[in-house]
Amino acid sequence: MSRYGDDTTVIARTATRIVSPIIFVTAIALLLQGHNLPGGGFIAGVLTAAGFALIYVIFGVDYVQDTLLHRDVEPAFGIPRPALAADYRTMFALGLLVAAGAGVVAMFFADTGFAFLGQHDWLYDVKPLFKFHFASAFAFDLGVYLVVVGGLLAIVSVVGAE
Repeated sequence: MSRYGDDTTVIARTATRIVSPIIFVTAIALLLQGHNLPGGGFIAGVLTAAGFALIYVIFGVDYVQDTLLHRDVEPAFGIPRPALAADYRTMFALGLLVAAGAGVVAMFFADTGFAFLGQHDWLYDVKPLFKFHFASAFAFDLGVYLVVVGGLLAIVSVVGAE
């Protein structure tokens, strides 16, 4: 039997295995449609963090480190929890860099003039297969997504370790 989640019920473990992929797919869909329709980086990040928090609660932090992040961890003698929080803080910083970079790059290409976080669209026609549409707002949404996921998971991992 698995050593992860032994202190929770079979129903909780099974429900988590069924629900968490649905949460993550919904988060990705909201992230990808966010620049055209309701959704975007913030709500996708909150959903992703909620999915990981559900996995933390049901299976534990060691499961996330060993199974999802592929780190060799013994439950009793695992790597310090702040190391996992440091990874999330790095994700947070990378998200800030991406979001700010999207704003600066948009200053030079935006249709609204020299405006920070201006909007610009690129359309690439890959004949005969498809047309690829990219909006500068997606880069900002991606940065916001990384900030929200990194920040919330850093909080969850530090609080969950105590």
